[in-house]
Amino acid sequence: MTFDITRFANPWVLWLLFLLLPVVAYYVYRTLQGGAVIQVSTVAGVEGAGKSFRYYLRHLPFVFRCVAYGLLVFALARPQTSEYGSNSITEGIDIMLTIDVSSSMLARDLKPDRFTAARETAAKFIVDRTNDRIGIVVFAGEAFTQCPLTTDKRTLLNLVSQVREGMVEDGTAIGSGLATAINRLRESNAKSKVIILLTDGVNNSGQITPVNAGEIARTLGIKVYTVGIGTNGMAPSPRYNIWGEIIFVPERVELDEEMLTEIAEMTGGKYFRATDNNSLEEVYDTINSLETSTIKTSDYTLYHEKYAVFVLLALGFLVLEFIVARVMLRRIP
Repeated sequence: MTFDITRFANPWVLWLLFLLLPVVAYYVYRTLQGGAVIQVSTVAGVEGAGKSFRYYLRHLPFVFRCVAYGLLVFALARPQTSEYGSNSITEGIDIMLTIDVSSSMLARDLKPDRFTAARETAAKFIVDRTNDRIGIVVFAGEAFTQCPLTTDKRTLLNLVSQVREGMVEDGTAIGSGLATAINRLRESNAKSKVIILLTDGVNNSGQITPVNAGEIARTLGIKVYTVGIGTNGMAPSPRYNIWGEIIFVPERVELDEEMLTEIAEMTGGKYFRATDNNSLEEVYDTINSLETSTIKTSDYTLYHEKYAVFVLLALGFLVLEFIVARVMLRRIP
């Protein structure tokens, strides 16, 4: 049995151990002086007799008594073990990723295309946000929730991988996508509520305008980060030929940066432009650094009393002292 004693609550009691020194010294002195003197005419008859086991055990009662005394002193000093720990309180952020899945997201100015680059970068962002609830909204001509707010990153990543272009009617209903994300955050009690809106076009569908949706977000205290994806100038965009096959033809990139900037600024967010894969990753890295979760940690130490073990051991040695002195070394008058 081992005792990992880390402290004594009453360490001054240990000074009582020094009282053993004069007691032991006196016992040794008495032993060296010998016992009572009996005068006999001769000891010739017992000189050759061997020493019994009682001779070798005669000091045990004193030893047991001293050990018991020392153990009781340790018990009075209140030996304790310690347990260290900490409590962490995480104040996470609720984030809705709102991703454009219109056909124009298949343009190949990003590698392999805008949509795939956006999906892969979003997945990396999710992995980095360990303490937050994250949800996904996808939109094109209309919007729907792909995943509600959750902390289950495995499920979230699985649902991100299932996002496909053409999931909904084609178009670019930015206002509808934003409004759907706002609705998911409306009753959130999180310290901070954030929407990351990624699109590559101009609003041309839906019943609500992007600016009106932005005003609702501002009223509800929701911060919107807008991301315009697409290179400057021309980009190879998908088109169907007369045989129904997809071909890529150069087209001018149309992006309503003024509207995206207005939404971001009115809600306290920021507008970003991603013209290639690297800049898209940098956008998410920047948002990741701007929106940080708060973790409060308080350390504590618990002490556990161990005096009972020493008391029991002391009683055990006193019982042994009694057995040896009164049974094994018993003297018959």
